[in-house]
Amino acid sequence: RRFCTMTDETIETVRTLLRGALENTDDTEVHYKLRTALQLLDVYKNDIDQLQDAAESDDDLEERLSDLGYLQ
Repeated sequence: RRFCTMTDETIETVRTLLRGALENTDDTEVHYKLRTALQLLDVYKNDIDQLQDAAESDDDLEERLSDLGYLQ
């Protein structure tokens, strides 16, 4: 079962778009915001991966997440 979240492909697309925008600007404030967005995307992906791992080893957690619609 997988979480109903952005797919790895979508996350990678967003990451690519953010990096491209980062390369196309010299504005330090924009650089800061884009780098922050990239970091938040990494945190999001890491959190989802950890929750997925926890759910795979805990049947009760997996069932509760499924009941809430977080798993497909």
